[in-house]
Amino acid sequence: MKIEDLSHKLIELPGGGEVLVLDTGATINPESQAMLAALHSRSPGGIRSHLSVLAEKGSDKFMSTFYVGYGHKSVGDNATTSVFIEGVSMLVAKAVQDFPLYNGQEVSTRYVDFSAQRFIDPIGTVASHSLLERLRTFYLEGLNVMLPVLRERFPRNTDEDEKVYEKAIKARAFDTMRAFLPAGAATNLAWVGELRQFADRLPVLRHHPLAEVRAVADAAERALLQAFPSSFSDKRYEETEAYQELCGWLYTYYDEPDFPEFVLVRDDVNRERLAEYREALVKRPNNKVELPYPIRECGLAEFRFLLDFGSFRDIQRHRPLTIRMPLLTDRHGFEPWYLAELPEALREKANELLTQYVSDVRALGVSPEMVQYYLPMGFRTAIRITGDLRALTYLVELRATRFVHPTLRKRARQMAEVLSDRFSTDGLVLHLDTDPDRFDVKRGTHDIVRTD
Repeated sequence: MKIEDLSHKLIELPGGGEVLVLDTGATINPESQAMLAALHSRSPGGIRSHLSVLAEKGSDKFMSTFYVGYGHKSVGDNATTSVFIEGVSMLVAKAVQDFPLYNGQEVSTRYVDFSAQRFIDPIGTVASHSLLERLRTFYLEGLNVMLPVLRERFPRNTDEDEKVYEKAIKARAFDTMRAFLPAGAATNLAWVGELRQFADRLPVLRHHPLAEVRAVADAAERALLQAFPSSFSDKRYEETEAYQELCGWLYTYYDEPDFPEFVLVRDDVNRERLAEYREALVKRPNNKVELPYPIRECGLAEFRFLLDFGSFRDIQRHRPLTIRMPLLTDRHGFEPWYLAELPEALREKANELLTQYVSDVRALGVSPEMVQYYLPMGFRTAIRITGDLRALTYLVELRATRFVHPTLRKRARQMAEVLSDRFSTDGLVLHLDTDPDRFDVKRGTHDIVRTD
């Protein structure tokens, strides 16, 4: 079968964007794979006999009977699919990804041309549109200003490739100016998962406070029902829907008015249990190998700190940790690092812009959830992050390097200091970048390049 003949399931979103369930053209599709694996639990005949059953009867009746009909969720663990969600706000992307079992990718904003990129404007008034365009104008102006400033600040060494150097300079310019992009900027993401995970997650997203997220959940559910009619159902249960509605409004977003700059809130790690893992802590080599999974039984630690929304988008990728989804507001201020990076004239202009902008956003008179679309990503958010030593160690070693955005790197190094102070006597050794603040042109090689 040719690629152009494949039957993808496509649902268009209101106001633009789309959701597509990928058809790979496989002879044995995901539902059939699930059936083959599930037959192992009841029949010792082996895969060849199961293939004969599949050839004779197909998978449709099996999946509708045992997966949807009887609620055997584990059957859905044996089938995977890919859903592509395009032309949605970054707020939608963060909502979909706010799930420990999410697998997928999102467009890196560093490679987006924001002179033409759509900004999602759910209010749809002249005033709201004007606000978003104000940010676009300043972002584009700032990029042009920052490029020569950064070339002077970080001159190219004679042994550095010019193309790689220019990519690194552009990446650094974006690292600064991304703070002025609205969270409502459009993005694309891929979601790859088991059928069971889609069935579990979509009912939650159907009751998200943002209408855009609810529309995406509805579209994804309809597309999946078309693609896998034997594995999904459009039935609704009143008690379940009411519970999801309650949790959606109570627990989707997190914020507190008086939030600490940085603090370890609790350390519940059992030191006696941790002593059993001393050899694993002491002898772990410096080659990115992780601590063993069982060490998670020793307990959890919780940090709280302020972090700009742009860098939250990076730290959220650490899904083994529990990170509450922060509500993007202006109450915690604009991250000072971004302003300090700007040359004086541009910094003064940025301060004037932000002062007037916040006033104008508040004048829109909409809910705090809706306001997020119009706020730039440089505003700080309240981060509450809880995890075990394995996940926390991985985070700080990965994020406390010169290749990570400076605002996240700062928090990662603070976390690393706390972990070292608390657990070095228990044998914990952290392998950290010894020169984390150095400008390294290797950042310009962090790319996916098409070769012809």
